[in-house]
Amino acid sequence: MGAESQKLKLLYLMQMLYEETDEDHGLTTPAIIEGLLARGIDAERKSIYRDIETLRSFGMDIVKLPTRPVSYALASRTFSGPELMLLTDAVQSSRFLTRRMANRLGGGVASLGSRHQVRSIKKHVHVEGRIKMQNESVFHHVDTIHEALSRRRQVAFRYVKYDAAKRPVAQKDGQLYRETPVHLIYSEGCYYLIVYNEKHASFPTYRLDRMQGLRITDTPAVRNAAIATFDAEAYSARTFSMFGGDTRRVTLRVEEPVMGALIDRFGKDVESTVGDDGAARAYVTVAPSPVFFGWLAQFGRSMRIEAPRDLADEYVAYLRDILEDYA
Repeated sequence: MGAESQKLKLLYLMQMLYEETDEDHGLTTPAIIEGLLARGIDAERKSIYRDIETLRSFGMDIVKLPTRPVSYALASRTFSGPELMLLTDAVQSSRFLTRRMANRLGGGVASLGSRHQVRSIKKHVHVEGRIKMQNESVFHHVDTIHEALSRRRQVAFRYVKYDAAKRPVAQKDGQLYRETPVHLIYSEGCYYLIVYNEKHASFPTYRLDRMQGLRITDTPAVRNAAIATFDAEAYSARTFSMFGGDTRRVTLRVEEPVMGALIDRFGKDVESTVGDDGAARAYVTVAPSPVFFGWLAQFGRSMRIEAPRDLADEYVAYLRDILEDYA
């Protein structure tokens, strides 16, 4: 066999082991020889053993499976089968991806496994009915914003919201927003850009899928202590659906059945104590908003605002307005 064919044989063998085998499925020596022959490469049994040892020396985790006859398999790879399924499901369920992009990226993730794992992933991942974006602007916006952050430049865009007829309506009469990008956050299926607004010395947020004509400007980004010390993780924890605004320190009375929901929202390190009545008192910092009140309302009497009193009164007024509308 020529040197070129020997090189190809080794590469084809590596490809076959990668695509056809995993910890549960192997290839016998006759199957490997047959597969190489189908690719135009003649091979002898002894040469296969030598090539497998070469690939092991290269670092591939090739093992013998206890089958009859003995088969060889790539036992470990970058991601296990369950990990590939988890990654594929995460891609497919991402709202900011269009269905076409989700399918393409999901296919790329699945290709990291064997054909047997790919078949299992396609069988078990069910994503019908999940809401997806209708265009791929978010994907390009993410790239643009990363470049703006790297170049330390401001960005310009128009921002839209939807009217009752589901038509996009440009805010500020279609004027351009010119902002300093600070951080990208992925929350509840959407991407948000946190910016620094120099006029109001604040950190408003904008959903990427509602931006139009996003571009990088020649204006240098604002640089100050507030931006340098901005804590994106803390910001995410205290906001709901990226509603910004002033924050308040709040004491919540939380009954045991809904403690898990509190931890899901604020994390296991949330500051709390257990009262004499058996309920917990959780001390959290939030940006009060209709979305926060809506989140709280789902727990009924099981979670309530104990302090401050004025915020509890504001929550009561929020609920009363809803009741009056229905009445």
